Amino acid sequence: MASFGDIGLAAGINILSALVFLIAFAFLRLQPFNDRVYFPKWYLKGLRESPMHSRAFVKKLVNLDWRSYIRFLNWVPDALRMPEPELVDHAGLDSAIYLRIYLLGLKIFVPVTLLAWAILVPVNWTNNTLEKANATNKLQYSDIDKLSISNIPFGSNRFWTHIVMAYAFTFWACYILLKEYANVSAMRLHFIASERRRPNQFTVLVKNVPPGPDESVSESVEHFFVDNHPDHYLTHQVVCNANKLAQLVKEKKEKQNWLDYYQLKYSRNQSKRPMTKTGFLGLCGKEVDAIDHQTCEIERISKEIAEETKRVKKDPKSFMPAAFVSFKTRWAASVCAQTLQSRNPTVWLTEWAPEPQDVHWDNLAIPYVSLSIRRLIASVAFFFLTLFFMIPITLVQSLANIEDIEKYAPFLKPIIEVPFIKSFIQGFLPGIALKIFLIVLPTILMLISKFEGFLSISSLERRAATRCYIFNFVNVFLVSVIAGTVLQQLKTFLHQSAASNIPTTIGVAIPMKATFFITYIMVDGWVGVAGEILRLKLLVIYHLKNFFMVKTEKDREEAMDPGSIGFNTGEPQIQLYFLLGLVYAVVTPVLLPFILIFFALAYVVFRHQIINVYNQEYESAAAFWPDVHGRIISAMVFSQLILMGLMSTKGAALSTSSLIALPILTIVFHKFCKGRYEPAFIRYPSQEAMMKDTLERAREPNLNLKGYLHNAYIHPVFENEDDEDDISFEKSEQESVLVPTKRQSRRNTPVPNKISGGSSPSLPNVV
Repeated sequence: MASFGDIGLAAGINILSALVFLIAFAFLRLQPFNDRVYFPKWYLKGLRESPMHSRAFVKKLVNLDWRSYIRFLNWVPDALRMPEPELVDHAGLDSAIYLRIYLLGLKIFVPVTLLAWAILVPVNWTNNTLEKANATNKLQYSDIDKLSISNIPFGSNRFWTHIVMAYAFTFWACYILLKEYANVSAMRLHFIASERRRPNQFTVLVKNVPPGPDESVSESVEHFFVDNHPDHYLTHQVVCNANKLAQLVKEKKEKQNWLDYYQLKYSRNQSKRPMTKTGFLGLCGKEVDAIDHQTCEIERISKEIAEETKRVKKDPKSFMPAAFVSFKTRWAASVCAQTLQSRNPTVWLTEWAPEPQDVHWDNLAIPYVSLSIRRLIASVAFFFLTLFFMIPITLVQSLANIEDIEKYAPFLKPIIEVPFIKSFIQGFLPGIALKIFLIVLPTILMLISKFEGFLSISSLERRAATRCYIFNFVNVFLVSVIAGTVLQQLKTFLHQSAASNIPTTIGVAIPMKATFFITYIMVDGWVGVAGEILRLKLLVIYHLKNFFMVKTEKDREEAMDPGSIGFNTGEPQIQLYFLLGLVYAVVTPVLLPFILIFFALAYVVFRHQIINVYNQEYESAAAFWPDVHGRIISAMVFSQLILMGLMSTKGAALSTSSLIALPILTIVFHKFCKGRYEPAFIRYPSQEAMMKDTLERAREPNLNLKGYLHNAYIHPVFENEDDEDDISFEKSEQESVLVPTKRQSRRNTPVPNKISGGSSPSLPNVV
């Protein structure tokens, strides 16, 4: 069992590691040749010039201003100085609201920590229950466990203190959550009302377009919306399956990068032509001239791209039964996105189109009918992933118990019993081992989400975040607690009566797992966050690219990798700390200060990263906040159920029954918040849409909206091409020509065509 000494050693190692990362960052960020690594966002905005320009050679590499090293910690106040409204303008609402999650943690847990340490810790410490249990049942414990609820005597009236504190913590958390939900929803509505014009404000995504025997998908979409939205329909863009073409374009870009590398290498040493092998990864096969080989490969791929482009544009099978349909006003798009379009609810399905940068183009080519099957397969895969990960998590738990290691590997006892090694194993190794096992998890979960067929990057990240949270809840929390408890108290379980003593032993042992989570928080929450700001891997990659592949200023900009906040990885991590804090606030308050340090450090670090580094791929206007709120509520309910379970093993029947109202009140509170604020995150108010449309017509009466929207949702592989079939935007929208059609009847097109601007007179039915 980890003691105060073990935790102290682990804290020292982790604090030292975090300080090394932070000091290294503070030094490296001052060097001119690292400027694009630590301030890429300002370069992308065109607001920063490289300090390497117009300097002597030495000053291009090293900052020789000694005064800047005295102020090397100025990045902390600089990160905190920018006001939130300016932060929203600078980085977007998603980034600003993401930071509010860390602030939410501080708002909840600072008062909770102070109250718990002032009341619960003295109540727990002034007992000798664990000493008596050790004397009679050989129950393993440490001094840290004396600060937990496990040290309260069976049936003691002191449990009423924990009940009162549970209610106080819950009411405080609900109060803060209510205020935060109201503030975030107000910020979202204000952001939507004041944001600049974007294509997704006027566009809906139409899926499952029914096939027509006499018309193409484009013609069907055009006629349907001319019929049913005659005064508002503007234009549309049919979705095409260009996945193979996109793969060829990506492959060509990779070959071009290698060609640039070999050409740069040859320009530096023209005495010898660079060579490469034609086999796997250039490691085997025939050796050839690298420049000639890459040139031939690029020519071959270029021909394939040209052929595939012609096929995609001409083959009807390459067009999917889906389209991006744009309207003249935001109000019309809002109505279309939020209403049923057909009496058959399985066709002409509409939803808000993601902004063009948010579209995950690969999944647009997935047939709608296969999505349900894909999601079933993804759910099964996630279940088995969670199941199989229980094995390494259980092995990690064995590291936290020195006695089990000595029992099954007695030859290690002389080494393990060395005080420093023993403290290192119990206080540091379990946390770092668990962190290593979880490194590949976000990538796997994102691949599963992509397989499911979600159509936007934001929805992919939200789905992956949900699954990551479930995985953390099951494996990192539940399995760690259960496996650790069983491993530590296995002998006790085997020699006691299942009907009487084992439930009591479990009730005593579960709070003892706080020591394991303390080590995990220090490794993942302290050192991990400090490592995030250092960006060591990206620093090395940038300089390798800069040395081997950069020839122009544009190449240097492409070598920068600003990254993004990574909602699919960052938010589940935060939610795990909310879960741990809420579960152990009453049970083992000693864990709370470690969580507070995480929230404070992470807030400063990620604020700096959002201001100077991250370049968010999309803007969802904080659409993820209901998920954040819901997961905190679920953690609160679970913590209350855990406390009820513990009380039931402590002979406090009356105390346990008094807790029944707590989860009920929490769920009622969640229902209230869901009904009051969640609609602002899933619907777009028609009033807001009409107001923006009215203001826009007054300010820009001659706006060519059709030209603005026509190619907004064209596939990225076609963005730089000139389409000979593009419609001239110079035509007035009021011009009139007939709509070409192969229909036997024109009954369904009695109104002017808004694409070609034509008028189509009503025709009698043709029998």
